[in-house]
Amino acid sequence: MPLAWVLARLRFPGRRLVRALVTVPLVLPPVVGGVALLLVFGRRGLVGGWLDQTFGVSLPFTTAGVVVAEAFVAMPFLVIAVEGALRGADVRFEEAAATLGATRWTTFRRVTLPLIAPGVAAGAVLCWARALGEFGATITFAGNFPGRTQTMPLAVYLALEQDVDAAIVLSLILLVVSVGILAALRDKWVAA
Repeated sequence: MPLAWVLARLRFPGRRLVRALVTVPLVLPPVVGGVALLLVFGRRGLVGGWLDQTFGVSLPFTTAGVVVAEAFVAMPFLVIAVEGALRGADVRFEEAAATLGATRWTTFRRVTLPLIAPGVAAGAVLCWARALGEFGATITFAGNFPGRTQTMPLAVYLALEQDVDAAIVLSLILLVVSVGILAALRDKWVAA
C-alpha cells in the first residue's frame, strides 16, 4: 500500500521507471522471476548472502521462499488496484480532515482508507488469486518439497505423472476457486 500511495500521490523523477518495475512481474515469465529471486536472495545472491551471514536467514527452498515467490508474481495486482483507488479518491476529504486538525495518520485511517477500501479488497483478492495459481517462480525459487514448499499447482503437475484423476480433482478445485473470485469481483470491474 505505501508503494501504491507513492505512485498515486507523489510526483518525482523516475516515477515511470518505478511503475514499470512494479508491473514487470505481470509480463515476465514466472520462471525468469524465480531465477531473478535466486540471483537476489540465494545464498550467493546480492542480498541473500548478507541475510544468511547477518541473520542466518536463507529464503530459497523454504516455506518463506514460497511466500516471497508468490508475492513477487502477485503483488502488482494489489499495487495497481490500490493506486487506481487512490487516484479516484477525492483528496478534498483528506484536506478537510487536515483543516479540522486531524493528523496524517488519523486522516489516512478514518478518511482515505474507507474511501479506497473496495480497491484494497479487490486488489488483495486478485493478488491472492494470482498467488494461488503461481507455478514457475515458486518451483524455481522454493522448489517442490511435499509438506513444505509444494503448492496446489505443483501438486497438479506431479499428479499428472502419477495419478491423472487426482490431477483433475485438484485442477477442478483451483478452477472453481478462480471462477468464484472472478464472478465475485466482476461487478467491481464493470462499475469502474
